[in-house]
Amino acid sequence: MDIHEYQSKEILSEYGVPIAAGGLAYSPEQAAYRATEIGGNLWVVKAQIHSGARGKAGGIKVCKSEDEVAKAAEELLGKKLVTHQTGPQGKVCHRLYIEAGCNIEREIYMAFVLDRSKESVTVVVSAEGGMEIEQLAVEKPDSIIKVAVEAAVGMQPFQAREIVFALGLDKTQVNQAVTTILGCYRAMRDLDANMVEINPLVVTKEGNLLAVDAKMGFDENALFRHSNISELRDKSQEDIREMNAADRGLSYVGLDGNIGCIINGAGLAMATMDMIMHAGGEPANFLDIGGGASPERVSKAFNLVLSDDNVKCILINIFAGINRCDWVAEGIIQAVEKIDLKIPVVVRLSGTNVEQGRKMLENSGLPLIMAETLKEGADKAVAAWKETGK
Repeated sequence: MDIHEYQSKEILSEYGVPIAAGGLAYSPEQAAYRATEIGGNLWVVKAQIHSGARGKAGGIKVCKSEDEVAKAAEELLGKKLVTHQTGPQGKVCHRLYIEAGCNIEREIYMAFVLDRSKESVTVVVSAEGGMEIEQLAVEKPDSIIKVAVEAAVGMQPFQAREIVFALGLDKTQVNQAVTTILGCYRAMRDLDANMVEINPLVVTKEGNLLAVDAKMGFDENALFRHSNISELRDKSQEDIREMNAADRGLSYVGLDGNIGCIINGAGLAMATMDMIMHAGGEPANFLDIGGGASPERVSKAFNLVLSDDNVKCILINIFAGINRCDWVAEGIIQAVEKIDLKIPVVVRLSGTNVEQGRKMLENSGLPLIMAETLKEGADKAVAAWKETGK
């Protein structure tokens, strides 16, 4: 689960990470008032969406008067920002963060990520801040420093000092930088975050450190332990299909194709999508209904896939082990009988109670296309999609 920049900063500041004065605004008038509260003569108006590269999309504006702040807020609120992370559909800005400006002398990149190969947290830093890490890896790979944190003992002060010295910070900044590094690690550990990124962490001309931008992501499987983090979720920034699926306990990822998929098991789902593409089609989603799917669960999955207007055909591929084909068949029948089905549905069943499940579907009188194998199912789904006129 991702959260907004201002939320990340509020959390990190509680762990000793230095941030500039700032406040949230939902209107131009409120934005101007926040600038007055903050004081000074330089402010930054930032669109709050779940995406990086906001500046390139026009989502960050530097202002030198309260009137400029109000004008910038009016331009940004309700605006759809399109970045390489949002895709062409973009994300709409509904809230702004007004922050005090600062005199930047240098920028540093800092991130804490999970390294699955080492089964530990890895700190990634670079003296070349302000750039995206992917760009840094290509253009200036030697500038990237990686430090693995031993999970049994956690981040140690000496490791933080080594990072500070490697970045070439002034000796007067060592203590503040060490506090920042250790604070980020503790926030990640305590709150079950899977990523903490500060880009950039700046050194001001006055010699202070400030987290100018911050990003945090959290392990959704651990949110039950952190109700305060769960409450930070902004559903307006999420794919409504994925949000509805999560509310129903389904694993769903929306894609750009036309063939909807209802599968049990993530591995089988990936294989099914590969077969659809091999047959010349494009999957519209990844959807795993799980191993113990009840008829009600299958029916919910069916309705979820149909909520995508791009879906022109549905492929149901079930290999029943823990699951049962007759349960799945009952769910399909319940779903199809309740709707005015206008697109073809291809069903491939295999495993526990497969004969009973197939017989239920055949006797239902519903216009379903049956398949014996995964390849046959994918081929029939693509052929049916093409017959609908794409």
